[in-house]
Amino acid sequence: MSKKFLRTDYMRLSKLGKNRKKLQVWRRARGMHSKIRRRRRGYPEMPLIGRRKPSKDIGKIKGLTPILVHNVKELNKADKNSIIIIARVGARKKLDILKVAEQTNLKIFNVGGKDEAK
Repeated sequence: MSKKFLRTDYMRLSKLGKNRKKLQVWRRARGMHSKIRRRRRGYPEMPLIGRRKPSKDIGKIKGLTPILVHNVKELNKADKNSIIIIARVGARKKLDILKVAEQTNLKIFNVGGKDEAK
């Protein structure tokens, strides 16, 4: 799992505080005296180009290539090295896709429901 970079001083400022996860996302340190921008030891690290994923892994989900599926016909194009993402379809078509995927032992990423929360 990749390192999570959090915003500077998120723990000090109540407007960026503990229960406001959306506001804690990374913003580049631009302050003149910022220890994070200067990369001082003991301070949180900044994301740099050297921390990037290898290019062969970019765009993969859990090491598998994602394929967007709108219907059962498109599902037949998937192989064992792919993970299925069901597009915006109705309930009937979604159930058909789920049945076929279960028979062919393909993994589906966005099934939904209570199992996804685990």
